[in-house]
Amino acid sequence: MPHPTDVLDRFYSVIPAGGIGSRLWPLSRADAPKFLHDLTGSGQTLLRDTWDRLAPLSGDQRIMVVTGRAHRAAVETQLPELADHNVVLESEPRESTAAIGLAAAILNKREPGVIIGSFAADHVIQSAPLFRHAVREAVVAADAGYIVTIGIRPTEPAIGFGYIKCGSALPIDGARDALAVTSFVEKPNLATAKRYLSNGHYLWNAGMFIARADRLLEEIGASEPEMLAGLLELAEAWDTPARGAVVDQVWPKLKKIAIDYSVAEPVAARGQLAVIPGEFGWDDVGDFASVAKLHSGGRKRDLAIVGENARVLADSSSGIVVSSTQRMIALVGVENIVVVDTPDALLVTTSANAQKVKSVVDALKLSGSSDVL
Repeated sequence: MPHPTDVLDRFYSVIPAGGIGSRLWPLSRADAPKFLHDLTGSGQTLLRDTWDRLAPLSGDQRIMVVTGRAHRAAVETQLPELADHNVVLESEPRESTAAIGLAAAILNKREPGVIIGSFAADHVIQSAPLFRHAVREAVVAADAGYIVTIGIRPTEPAIGFGYIKCGSALPIDGARDALAVTSFVEKPNLATAKRYLSNGHYLWNAGMFIARADRLLEEIGASEPEMLAGLLELAEAWDTPARGAVVDQVWPKLKKIAIDYSVAEPVAARGQLAVIPGEFGWDDVGDFASVAKLHSGGRKRDLAIVGENARVLADSSSGIVVSSTQRMIALVGVENIVVVDTPDALLVTTSANAQKVKSVVDALKLSGSSDVL
């Protein structure tokens, strides 16, 4: 079997940078989505943090970013090293199978045998060395023919994530931590999540997928043959003058389906999905309660303040304030509060209701208030 270093020479990182992060409204908007914000206090956007984690693995010239046409300028400003031929623009959102599948099809045509890894642009990861160790093992397992994911050891009975049920160890040289996946599980209720945590055989699904590009395309074709046909047509035209016309014709017709459903679940059912347990800290920063936790270190009685010029006066209060204005915000005797202050919209809720912010965005769409979206 090839040495892991040799296998890494064929590795290409893919960063799908899509979605607006509607649970982080009004901070995250259509023209300034979640991945273009610094939510951790690192001084960098989540997208830049993602790039910096991946560059040591694949190199600057082997990172592809899939994003919306409207975000091209912002993405290129954040990532000046990003090669022009590695910018893949979606004319409209079509979910993760189309985004990751298109990257796989383009890269497989350019470089047969390439191994790709897809990593969200808007997640937070602590301990880059442990992350890179897991990715290296995943690349080795992918070269052996598996579709591979990296699962996160749960630290609490979270109900906001899907779970991966792990089976027995897989005999893969160079990937000693690889386990078989017996099933993917949807977001559970609290009682079920507590059972998963105590069971010890469940990991959080972090949405990371690593595979040989040809194998990934094969699995997409097995469950969604029309999708595969469209992706191959796009890839055939991608590096030619016909790209624009073919994208406008083919892309809008592709089915909207998450890669968990099109690939991960059916592959797991056939025993061909592997998981590498990730020992690093991870958060998808899915709502303002998650942002508060990142800034307070999990201390519930603290008040997290996010915003370079935030002006906050607090007395006996906890939760989070996110401010992009010069307005003075005074909190007195409120616990687990969420205040997000922007020039044209103000959100006030509680940490317990942070997941429900998405329903506000849905209501704004229905009411025609697109000016604040």
